[in-house]
Amino acid sequence: CLFYRMLKQYNNNISDRSCIRKILTYLQNYFSDYQSMLNVGTCIRFAPLTAVRYKTSSIKDGPGLDYFITSDLDKQVKKERKRLPRWLQTPIPKGANYSKLKSDLRNLNLSTVCEEARCPNIGECWGGDSGTATATIMLMGDECTRGCRFCSVKTSKNPGPLDPMEPVNTAKAIGKWGVNYVVLTSVDRDDIADGGAAHLAECVSELKKEVPELLVEVLSPDFRGDLAAVETLAMSGLDVFAHNLETVNRLQAFVRDPRANYKQSMDVLLRAKDSTGGILTKTSLMLGLGERDEEIIETMEDLRRNSVDVVTFGQYMQPTKRHLKVKEYVTPERFKHWETVGLKMGFAYVASGPLVRSSYKAGEYYIKNIIDKQRGSQVVES
Repeated sequence: CLFYRMLKQYNNNISDRSCIRKILTYLQNYFSDYQSMLNVGTCIRFAPLTAVRYKTSSIKDGPGLDYFITSDLDKQVKKERKRLPRWLQTPIPKGANYSKLKSDLRNLNLSTVCEEARCPNIGECWGGDSGTATATIMLMGDECTRGCRFCSVKTSKNPGPLDPMEPVNTAKAIGKWGVNYVVLTSVDRDDIADGGAAHLAECVSELKKEVPELLVEVLSPDFRGDLAAVETLAMSGLDVFAHNLETVNRLQAFVRDPRANYKQSMDVLLRAKDSTGGILTKTSLMLGLGERDEEIIETMEDLRRNSVDVVTFGQYMQPTKRHLKVKEYVTPERFKHWETVGLKMGFAYVASGPLVRSSYKAGEYYIKNIIDKQRGSQVVES
């Protein structure tokens, strides 16, 4: 709507495509963020009429047509995007195990966060280089009711209904793979009374029935802070309860959906631990969003106070141009530093690296860590 008003003001001069692109870029920057532009400019029902009138009336005082034709705006926008360093460049996904996993998922109508979130490690994790392929199953559909600024998962106010066969189908798929460790995650479903806690708990129960020896990690939503829902999931028989803090306290409102916050996530992790008598709890932090070293240390100290056992650190990578820009590409040496700091603080396990994600090769990391500890105790005994 605003775009065509500007064209009319500039005598409909649309012969130059670069002119159109610059007008759209100006409008995008004119609003506080991309989402507000999308909501106000696309459909009148998403915003009060007065807000639209306010935005359109102020365009009269905006730049003239010459600005869009002659400015170096395109060059400025391109310069804002940082070049991907060599340590973050990953190969194209391939391999027999990768193809098999993808085929099984499609046949059983299951979604993975690996695909939906455009994870750079999908080829490595699904390929299972060391013999343990890891796929993170995304439950409760592929549409989230929240809109975090770092995440590329689709957003919807009213996602489709839950699939009652999903727990059984998930158990069948994982039973076919023959893996020893699986990660389950989900979109946020604020449209459901318990946030989908009972559905997730049923998925865990079906998995344990199908493969009793299977280790199950669940990357849980925050259920809007509903601690009863947290208990429902934590007591379902899972082995690891994970919930991602995502970033330091100062950046929470900038990075996450307004319905998520630092204290709420800490409360979720603590309740999961207390309600089960000591289940393994885990969280993840993205680096490269503008956090400071002292803020990372403060966050790690808060996690230890809330009895969190495992923490992972990974590089934030901008999934599309519409999402938050990367402030810094953290070096592998710096990630190694945070791993050392975490272990000294008393975390049972720390996975830290540019390509590490909350569920990055989780089975291989977890199993290797357990084996190393067992070997260490055997050496001490001998």
